[in-house]
Amino acid sequence: MALVPFPGQPERGPGKSSPHDLDPDPDFRTAGNRLLRLDREPDEEEEEGEAKMSFLEHLDELRKRIIWAAVSIGVGFLIAFAFIQRLFDFVMRPLQAGLPAGARLIYTEPTEAFVLYIQIAAIAGLVIALPLVMAQVWLFIAPGLYSHEKKMAIPFIAMSSLFFIMGAAFSHYVVFPLTWKFFVSFTSDYLTFMPRIEPAFALYIKMVLAFGLVFQMPTIVLFLARMGVVTAGFLWKHTKYALLIIVIVSAIVTPDGGGVSLVAMSVPLFFLYLLSIGLAWMFGKRRKKETEEEYA
Repeated sequence: MALVPFPGQPERGPGKSSPHDLDPDPDFRTAGNRLLRLDREPDEEEEEGEAKMSFLEHLDELRKRIIWAAVSIGVGFLIAFAFIQRLFDFVMRPLQAGLPAGARLIYTEPTEAFVLYIQIAAIAGLVIALPLVMAQVWLFIAPGLYSHEKKMAIPFIAMSSLFFIMGAAFSHYVVFPLTWKFFVSFTSDYLTFMPRIEPAFALYIKMVLAFGLVFQMPTIVLFLARMGVVTAGFLWKHTKYALLIIVIVSAIVTPDGGGVSLVAMSVPLFFLYLLSIGLAWMFGKRRKKETEEEYA
């Protein structure tokens, strides 16, 4: 007995089946899809479409941001070079203060002092242009973020610039003088400390940049917490592991690898970690369970 199809229904041959035959409840599936769409962020679907970029487009965007960051640093370099003598005195003061009475820094190459002036102007130019550089970093990652995450642009730029300057200042005024005096303390009747300016300044810059970077911890944690990657509870639960990592990183970054500079870096980093937990607790993204309890 042959089956007569309803009007408008396509005919099917033997062994053929429609997708509706394989789906026990197509209406339930459709309703589920609608609920999934409603459960998403309001602008999530549109942002996904805007965030799609090809690999070459990403490279082109990266090139633009690097160019603008380099231009910003170049302008900062010119501004810093106009005040190079004041900056030179500012950098040399902790170096000279830690030396024994009558001792001076020396240079043995004709271009060594000139290169030092250029390096100081370049580092100062980076600090001056830091907000613009961090703005370029944000503009590079912003296309992959949702609109509610893009609202963190100003806090990200302000916090990253502020904490870098705080870390550099902490190294200049506290950690480097202590570390420098520690190395000078080995002077004796048999040993005379006569430091060259190039390795001494390299040590100073290494510590300034290291502290400026590690002081970015609260900024990074706040950004990750707002995205829902980490939570305050997770960070608090793993505090002992974080302390171990802080000590290891401090031992690697600091020049003495286990002396006064290791302690001087580990202690403020631990307090910054506690500050990061507080920021994640106050401004972190709420979990889905919290949202369900709110609307229950």
